[in-house]
Order: sequence, then C-alpha cells, then structure tokens
Amino acid sequence: YLPPIHPVGVTARKGRNNAVQAEEGDPGTPWAIGSLEGGHKDIHPSLGTLADFRSLRDAAGRQGIELALDIAFQCSPDHPYVREHPEWFRRRPDGTVQYAENPPKKYQDIYPLEFEGDDREPLWQELRSVVQFWVDQGVRVFRVDNPHTKPFAFWEWLIGSLKQDHPDLIFLAEAFTRPKVMARLAKLGFTQSYTYFTWRRTKWELIEYITELTRTETTEFFRPNFWPNTPDILMDYLQEGGPAMFRARLVLAATLSSNYGIYGPAFELCVNAPREPASEEYLDSEKYELKHWNLDDPRSISPLIARVNQIRRSSRALQQSRNVQIQHVDNEQLIAYSRWDEATSDSLLVVVNLDPHHTQDGWVTVDLERTAVPTPERYVVRDLLTDRTYTWSGLRNYVSLDPSVQPAHIFRIGVADAVYGDD
Repeated sequence: YLPPIHPVGVTARKGRNNAVQAEEGDPGTPWAIGSLEGGHKDIHPSLGTLADFRSLRDAAGRQGIELALDIAFQCSPDHPYVREHPEWFRRRPDGTVQYAENPPKKYQDIYPLEFEGDDREPLWQELRSVVQFWVDQGVRVFRVDNPHTKPFAFWEWLIGSLKQDHPDLIFLAEAFTRPKVMARLAKLGFTQSYTYFTWRRTKWELIEYITELTRTETTEFFRPNFWPNTPDILMDYLQEGGPAMFRARLVLAATLSSNYGIYGPAFELCVNAPREPASEEYLDSEKYELKHWNLDDPRSISPLIARVNQIRRSSRALQQSRNVQIQHVDNEQLIAYSRWDEATSDSLLVVVNLDPHHTQDGWVTVDLERTAVPTPERYVVRDLLTDRTYTWSGLRNYVSLDPSVQPAHIFRIGVADAVYGDD
C-alpha cells in the first residue's frame, strides 16, 4: 500500500528521526496531512498529479496489482479543514488546538479530529467523501490508520454506507490494541486486521496464537493479516537475528496466514538498526526523510520473497487461514504445521527454524491423512523453496535447518505438479 500521498504540513514539521525541529529540506512525515496545497483529496506536488496517479493505477493493474491507499483521518496545522472548519478540532481552555498525543509520544505536527463534537455530522460526511473520492479513482483497498482511536459508530456507518454501492471494497484495520477492540472493529465492518503476530516469537506463543485465530469463534469474524515489520515496528529479534530471522519471519507470516504484508525495501534489505537501544523505531526512518534504496544490494532477500509469493499464488492450501494444523516436532526451536485444500488435494508441511544463529534438527510428524500419498511406507516430498526432493517413510521424519543457508522448508506432499505453477 502507499502511505499518505497528500500535501504535507509545514507548521511544527518534524525532522529526521522525529526531531522536533525540522531542518531545511526535511520533507516532514506524510501522516501530517494538509497544507496550502490541499488536503486529503489532493496529491503532493512532488509525487505528481491526479493523472499521474491514474497512470500508476493502470500500470499496476496491467501487472495484476491493486493499489491500496493509507487512510489517516488527521490533519496538520496547515490543513484547509483547520481554517475552514475550526469546529472540527478539540481546543484547550486557552483556545489553541490540541495536538495529538500518545504518551509519552507527542505529535505537534498533527491535529486529531473531534469525531463526537456537536458538528460531527458534516465532519463524518466530509470524511466519507474523502474515501468516495479515491474509490472514484479506482482504489478498492484501504489501509486505515489507527481506527481504534475513532468512534465505533463512525466506522460502522462509513464502511456500511460505502459498501452499499461498492461491496468489493477492502478495509484493513491498522489496530494494535486490546483484543476486544480489534474484534469489535472486525464485527462492525473491517475486512482484515493487523494482529499480534509481530509480538509472538517463541514456538509456544505462535502455537497459542494460531490456535486462537483458527480454532475458536474468532474465525467467524476476524480475518488476520500478518506483518513481520511495519514503518513503526522493528522488533528486537529482527535487530539481533539478522537476515536469517528476516527470512524465517517472512515464511511464518506468508504460510500461517492467507493475508500478509511487509514494509517493503527495509524488509527486503534486512535493515535492522534501531533509532536507539530498546527502541522499535528504525534509525533514519523513511517516515521522516527521503530514501533512495539500492534494491540490487546483494544482501536483499527479494528472491526469497518472490519465490514465497509464487508458492502462495499457486497453492490453494495457502489461500485461506482456517486450515492450519500444528504438527509435533521434538525441538523447541523448530515449529511445524500443515496446510491443505481438500478440493485439490493440495497438502503442504512447513517447518521453520526459530533460532537465527544455530542449526536445529528434529523429528517431525507428518499428517498423511490429508495427503494424496498412496502408501506411507515410502513417498517423496519436494521443498518448494529449493525444488529439492526427499524420500520419506512413515509418519515421523528427520529435518535439519541451518539458518545461514535456509531457515525453513515448505514441503509439498503427494500433490500433482500441476497445482504449482510460476504464474
């Protein structure tokens, strides 16, 4: 998805690494939306025009890609709304507008909107018109920034009214908050949601969380979207685990959930330097400065990302999220699980090494009841990541994963090759 593509405010603009004072040439953060050049229905002049946006949309479509936009309902102090509709903002007793805060963080460059004020109806209608504007430009997928900080009633009305005319719209809730709040957002209309996957690191934490998402009533209303990183979140295990951990978390996200995402270039290049010790923020974050990424860097894991996406595209078993079955493996640093599709007999076994520093091995159980293996005495499995084949026998078989070489297997078991293409 694209971060906000709108004009960026000048007043209280943040500098590099979230510095309170910007220096000359600092672009500010794209989430401080609005300036004299326009607001949520306008495009930052440095990015181009609306015609350029449509050209990008069409070019992406020719490649089978849909553009998703970030919807952030907040304003910089320079947004036209601040001048034209001062009643849409909360004010302090001294009359000044209250800027956004999430203690201990302060966002002097952002004004939150007053969703429950006396003039909320025209505000809500205006915000609906923002989404409708981009729908009219051909956008069908929206990543919604911090929806849990806005009223439930607003989202239920907004999503419901838009889907009456556009039932194909997808709304992704970027909500890292209490489980009941995330569940409520899903029930009132959000199509998908961010999850706690990012914070589930050990084998048993992952098993417990996957069981919750696939074996409880949560499956009836909650569609998870797994992210190993985001522009705001660089976990300590990525900081310390290096490329091997990036590869392992990629495979986990892409094979445990039918929906996943990554914060692209930073993840591809295994960028893992924090802003300061014990911080989840990136050093020299792209949120506050222009970056020129060298995507040809030999450290890039983009070939693995491409291969994993090819597997996901052609494997029916990975195109839903309920069909995850944890399999036993006698090593706490190895996690194994199967995925299957009964209609095509597509059956996968995934094994991931959670230790980025050491080779781990063990005996893994294979669920042959959901495969097309004619006899368990002797059969062949193929690792879709490397195209290597192995001859196995019985229900328990040995695996060994060196994280410096390959931290995961995605085995195909007893399925015709035609299920897997490279399209």
